[in-house]
Amino acid sequence: MTYDFDVTGDGPAVLLLHSTVCDRRMWDPQVAALAAAGRRVVRLDLVGHGGTPVPAGRFDEAGGVAELLDGLGVGETALVGSSGGGRLALEFAARWPGRVTALALLCTALRGHGAGPELEAFDEREEALLEAGDVAGAVDLNVDLWVGPEADDATRERVRVMQRHAFDVQLAAEDVAYEPVRTDPDLSRISAPTLLVTGAHDLPDFREIAVHLAGVLPKAQHVELAWAGHLPSLERPEEINGLLLEFLAG
Repeated sequence: MTYDFDVTGDGPAVLLLHSTVCDRRMWDPQVAALAAAGRRVVRLDLVGHGGTPVPAGRFDEAGGVAELLDGLGVGETALVGSSGGGRLALEFAARWPGRVTALALLCTALRGHGAGPELEAFDEREEALLEAGDVAGAVDLNVDLWVGPEADDATRERVRVMQRHAFDVQLAAEDVAYEPVRTDPDLSRISAPTLLVTGAHDLPDFREIAVHLAGVLPKAQHVELAWAGHLPSLERPEEINGLLLEFLAG
């Protein structure tokens, strides 16, 4: 099994890893800006999202990223990860630190970080809605929680479409015996310059993760955005484009 992906532009590579609320289309507002800045932009759909199905059996998710990059002839790359995509970026960077030139994490998740009460309540409510067959309700729940106040109606609808598609793919594969291979990252192995972005309107879990990472990663900087929710690259794309381009120009 391989990830569904696309590539735009030429130059040093940057790999975009999307939030699990979305799929690779969430990066539509970033691709042209990064390519225009001289970057080869690679973006993929995570398992059960976009065009990547849920496979039967074991699949090493970070290893699959490494294989995809190998197939493209990419040795080193910058990584940009949003939420669950950030969690995967951290695992990749810990396993292959020599391949990562820079790490930009937007409201990143972190394997092993215990969920706070608000996130636990969300998880329980989402599970109850899906078990009751109320997929539309589960989509609304996600859009209401994860899309920040700066987002316009078109952006909210974009997230709604991506989340609905992800639920459809995942629910259709409920009987597939998928066994993801995931590991807690050894953060001491990560040496790349790291940008940690959080939003003041996001759940507190993600700021806690960023503060923790800023304290243990040697070249990390943390930026809190007063206007942002959980998906700042969709909420104010031009501002995030500027932040990423400045960081990647390093």
